[in-house]
Amino acid sequence: MGKYLGIDASTQSMTGVLIDTVTGQLEGEYSVNFDACFGSTYGVTNGVLHLGEGVVHSSPLMWAEALDLLLAALRDRGHDLGQVVAVAGAGQQHGTVYLNRTAADVLGALDPARPLRDQVAGIFSRPTAPVWMDTSTRSQCDELEAALGGREALLELTGNTAFERFSGPQIRKFWQTEPEAYGQTACICLVSSFIASLLAGRLVPVDPGDGSGTNLMDIRHRQWSPQALAAAAPDLERRLLPIGLASRVVGRISPYWAARHGLGADCVVVPFTGDNPSSLIGLGLVTPGQVALSLGTSDTLFACMDAPRVSRQGEGAVFASPDDRHYMALVCFLNGSLAREAVRQQFGLDWDGFAAALRATPPGNHGALMLPYFAPEIVPRVGRAGVARRGLEATDTAANVRAVVEAQALSSRLHARWMGVSVRSLNVTGGASANAEILQVYANVHGCPAQCFETTNAAALGAALRACQAQQQAAGGADWHQVVAPFTRPVAGSTIQPDPACRGLYDEALARYEAMENEHAKA
Repeated sequence: MGKYLGIDASTQSMTGVLIDTVTGQLEGEYSVNFDACFGSTYGVTNGVLHLGEGVVHSSPLMWAEALDLLLAALRDRGHDLGQVVAVAGAGQQHGTVYLNRTAADVLGALDPARPLRDQVAGIFSRPTAPVWMDTSTRSQCDELEAALGGREALLELTGNTAFERFSGPQIRKFWQTEPEAYGQTACICLVSSFIASLLAGRLVPVDPGDGSGTNLMDIRHRQWSPQALAAAAPDLERRLLPIGLASRVVGRISPYWAARHGLGADCVVVPFTGDNPSSLIGLGLVTPGQVALSLGTSDTLFACMDAPRVSRQGEGAVFASPDDRHYMALVCFLNGSLAREAVRQQFGLDWDGFAAALRATPPGNHGALMLPYFAPEIVPRVGRAGVARRGLEATDTAANVRAVVEAQALSSRLHARWMGVSVRSLNVTGGASANAEILQVYANVHGCPAQCFETTNAAALGAALRACQAQQQAAGGADWHQVVAPFTRPVAGSTIQPDPACRGLYDEALARYEAMENEHAKA
């Protein structure tokens, strides 16, 4: 028991969260914003470099400099980093970092008198790293699927179809377009394992949670698939470190960090994972059937599963959970707050008026339905914006408000069926989670309690909790529920129970909504 540090290397910032498991409190949090600190140095906008034709990269050297700055900032704000027992972290998923043959020796001999940036500047065989926003690898996705026997075969093997942003297609493109630089690459890291390697002073293996976002990992065995590696690029197996357990301590922190920023010499490093799997832990989802819904710009549904079921229609992604036991399902709906805002603004409502409209209309909305595609949708795949209504007047303020929220709740239930999860609770986070009327709709549609779940940074918090669990496990045992419970409680008084009378009503509405979706897809 003690203090644990979680680090999240996200797209736009690097955040550290410090927790104290003795007091059960989040003790400190600090973020280094890439644009504010390094925009002029590295030329990034919103943390990335838009290089044209769908190519989006970032700078791994910038991430190294940010890590140095983050720990200095935590130290300078009065946090005694010498009390940190273990550190773990998360990185934006799918990004890849390419290191040359000098990397291992440089990481093992860092000089605390010199900035990290200056020492690691020469370890890269590729100066920039493709990140999850890169959409330039459609042909490589098609080639990877074909080499492995088609879309279904890749889905069954890795849990996901080939996505442009995933690491495997990105590595394949690098080999095809820059074969000389690929030949000079001794090690390919994910963002997560790269940051962990900086802290450990040696190359750290990938964990299964982030490995499952590559199109290269056998999802059931949680190891690199030899067939997928061979299909992606030649000699790839020797360029990737093996996948290891997410909860296994990899060793003590590099002396560089102890001398430079005051971390204890006995502080241990736990493998970093992807930001989405880390958020699963940070939201407390360590039991199958637990589901979290983030109501943000887009709406994202997270679920903990007991087995790696896959989405045949490509509705979501499957990752290994970093609890080393379960799996994570993720579905993203683009028309989240974007659609709610559009309806609110269309009728000139503030959010109190929006909530009042929900209270003024009955569950089921007298049978009225809406397909709220105010922008092209990801799930289901809808290529063009266009709102469809059935039994709904476009000028009826209250009915349209209820229609957009019920559509989103019904869609989340419909497109989560492939997960095979019996939803027992729904933790809701994001801006709209503060609206009790919206939570009531989700509780009624899913037939389970919904509660507001508040966390400042789920990925960084999940990393700190993983550091705690791994260190305690190494010391003789740890229970996941006991680790996450003090830090993942719902907001007091926010739990909303479903109305049992609504269950049959929404079962029927779901069938009509699905039929309407199918008709729209054929139109």
